[in-house]
Amino acid sequence: YLVGVGRADCTGPVAQVPLMGYANPDQVGGGLLSRLYSRAFIVAEPQGSRRIVFVSVDIGMVSQRVRLEVLKQLRSKYGELYRQDNVILSGTHTHSGPGGYFQYTLFWITSKGLVQPTLKNIVNGIVKSIDIAHENMKKGKLFINRGTVENSQINRSPFSYLANPESERKRYSSNTDKEMVLLKMVDEDGHELGLISWFAVHPVSMNNSNHLVNSDNVGYASYLFEQEKNKGMLPGEGSFVAAFASSNLGDVSPNTRGPFCANTGESCDNPQSTCPIGGATMCMAKGPGKDMFESTRIIGKNIYLKAKELYEKASQEVTGPLSSAHQWVNMSNVSVELNATHTVQTCKPALGHSFAAGTIDGVGAFNFTQGSVEGDPFWDQIRDQLLGEPSNETKACHKPKPILFNTGEMTWPHPWHPDIVDVQIAAIGSLAILAVPGEFTTMSGRRLREAVQREFDSHGTPGMNVVIAGLCNVYTHYITTYEEYQRQRYEAASTIYGPHTLSAYIQLYRGLAKAIALNGTQELSPGPEPPFFNVTSLTLLPSLSVENAPAGKTFGDVLEEVRPEYREGEVAEVTFVGANPRNSAENATEHNFLTVERYSNISSSWSVVLNDASWDTRFYWSKGSRGQSNVTLEWHIPAGTEPGAYRLRYFGHYKKRATLFRVISVPFEGSSSAFQITAP
Repeated sequence: YLVGVGRADCTGPVAQVPLMGYANPDQVGGGLLSRLYSRAFIVAEPQGSRRIVFVSVDIGMVSQRVRLEVLKQLRSKYGELYRQDNVILSGTHTHSGPGGYFQYTLFWITSKGLVQPTLKNIVNGIVKSIDIAHENMKKGKLFINRGTVENSQINRSPFSYLANPESERKRYSSNTDKEMVLLKMVDEDGHELGLISWFAVHPVSMNNSNHLVNSDNVGYASYLFEQEKNKGMLPGEGSFVAAFASSNLGDVSPNTRGPFCANTGESCDNPQSTCPIGGATMCMAKGPGKDMFESTRIIGKNIYLKAKELYEKASQEVTGPLSSAHQWVNMSNVSVELNATHTVQTCKPALGHSFAAGTIDGVGAFNFTQGSVEGDPFWDQIRDQLLGEPSNETKACHKPKPILFNTGEMTWPHPWHPDIVDVQIAAIGSLAILAVPGEFTTMSGRRLREAVQREFDSHGTPGMNVVIAGLCNVYTHYITTYEEYQRQRYEAASTIYGPHTLSAYIQLYRGLAKAIALNGTQELSPGPEPPFFNVTSLTLLPSLSVENAPAGKTFGDVLEEVRPEYREGEVAEVTFVGANPRNSAENATEHNFLTVERYSNISSSWSVVLNDASWDTRFYWSKGSRGQSNVTLEWHIPAGTEPGAYRLRYFGHYKKRATLFRVISVPFEGSSSAFQITAP
């Protein structure tokens, strides 16, 4: 094959924008722990025009808006080379990235609308990563390997999983998929290019009390792998690209110690995930570390170490033709043939009561509990008044789900949920990547993979490696099995197209697999095109206004200085007169907010040893009154740091009035005093 890899920053605004994932309006960005990247991989046939693009992006999920804008840009740059059928965009599902990149109304509620800077940074970052991969295509080889990852996940809805037939459960040793599938890429001389790992785990080691933008556990795994392969480079730099992509993670949590009552410390591993005192809002899962930062590193490192082992031992070469199949489908109205005599329907989208309960990884509000199959007259009354009562048809279609948000019948100011959904498979030789538009649970994913595998087998392409890539192309929440759906925990309440959603997807993906196996992808009907709503910007974000420094100070002045010396394991900390970091994202300047610099006696100069993409640094922004704000930089000094003289530098932009009608952004910087790191 010809192979190309690329990575580009897509972080966006790190302040004031609600983070996307937990749907918690109080969880608003207030700084940066690690940058977000788009990682692109292009595989092409050396003779012939067939290509596959797989992109894994450090965001909560790929939205339809992001996908449509990316495809538009690719069309204007490359013509018909990169299209909806051969480009897969997959979100890693970090819950600590900025929100606001959706066109459907439901997602505006917790993201304060459509946030243009977030959308722009994601779209441009994805396109740039594809550009870099495109420009660096070279002859190469692909190798596949698979193995088991231990101690990194639990099933967060075990009572739903137990609803699946015992005969089916008996075939599996665990209630989560522990297998990692890894694709290794090298050029023809054996130089390493990159890798894609697919593994099912929620990147929710950072919980909903976090305000720092970061890529969570899988992002930390990428960071470790890239740092190891791009020796001597700063984080985010270097040619080796390691993507840790999402899979069927619907019911899979990294918080391996399980659910406990925050107030009493007792276990709340029960069907409703509730506590005797404080109810469901007190039931939270704990990761393996002493805090969320350590848990993120522990889980991320586990995933990285397994990937490293699989990468080093990968010897099974992937060969064969490339193929891709794609359709747009109206998921609110699919007829599914369960058997010769029995046909069922999917439904208009709707969310159930347990959607509002959240999960043990991020609890919901009020008194909602998981597993409610009865509505609540109080909330139903409020819903009817505010949003309108669901039609009898929709109520009946979704049974036993009690509907809380009847999104499929809500169209103001735009539809609240998508009807038109992408289904897509890309085949690279013996590897079939199923790009799914949401979060399949463990058992849903197993059923889908198996059905597609059987379809390939029965049409003359046996032995395919079938892998699920999660959160692709458009976000449609969760996909549980029919049996799990009956239990109506969070994942089931969020299976928006009703109880037969999984059966519909299985039918659709089997159709795509058959088309690939029989070389008939040209005959697939493209289906109804998704809408592109004319929303340019509709946001409740505070506008960026003129900023001030305190009396007698200027931007970048130190307010609280570092100590003169530190040892490894300690935290070097400095606070500056700061400015809103959104100014920097609005400027789309790719600069760092901070650097750690070391003094060299030999050259008598300072050199950068870390940037703000490092997991050892933290950037905090706090807004004061009268247009003032502070920035605090932290460096958590790791073991093995070379002794010597160091300093922390801060880079920002402030808004200044240039004329009566024009406000401009002015760059500035600040530096701490030098400090010594002493030998341990």
